[in-house]
Amino acid sequence: MSLRELTLEDFPLRTFDKLRYADMDRQGHVNNAVFSTFLETGRTELLYTGETPLAGPGSAFVLARLMLEFRAEVHWPGEVAIGTRVRDLGRSSIKLEQVIFQNGRRVANADTVIVMVDTTTRRARSLPDDVVARLKAFMPQSETAGT
Repeated sequence: MSLRELTLEDFPLRTFDKLRYADMDRQGHVNNAVFSTFLETGRTELLYTGETPLAGPGSAFVLARLMLEFRAEVHWPGEVAIGTRVRDLGRSSIKLEQVIFQNGRRVANADTVIVMVDTTTRRARSLPDDVVARLKAFMPQSETAGT
C-alpha cells in the first residue's frame, strides 16, 4: 500500500490532540512547529502510557530523526487525530510511521526514529526481547505475518 492511500485505520495506535487558540500563527492556521508536538503525543502513547512503560529502569528513549511532510493546513478550533505504527525494529532503534488527520483529511506524514539509551552512559542500549515482542503488535499485519 502506498503512503498516499493510508487512512487513520491503518495505524493500530490512534490518539487525539485538542487544538488551542495559542497554536495558531499570523497566517491563521496552526503553526508548523505544533505538528511536532502532535507527533510527540503519538510517540508518548506508544512508549510511556500504560501500566508498564517500554523504557524500564535505567533506560529512556531519545528522538534521533524526524522527517515531516506537511500536506495541508490545520485550522483552529477542533482536534487532530494522530496515527502511529512501528515500521521497523533495529538493535536499539524503533522506526515509526505517523500520520496526522483533521476532519478526516490527512494533513501530515512523518517517519521517526527513536533510540533506547542507557540513562547513565547516554549510549544506545539494545531493546529487550519483551519490548520487541510488545512493539511487534504495532506493526502492519503483513509485516508480522511470518514472525
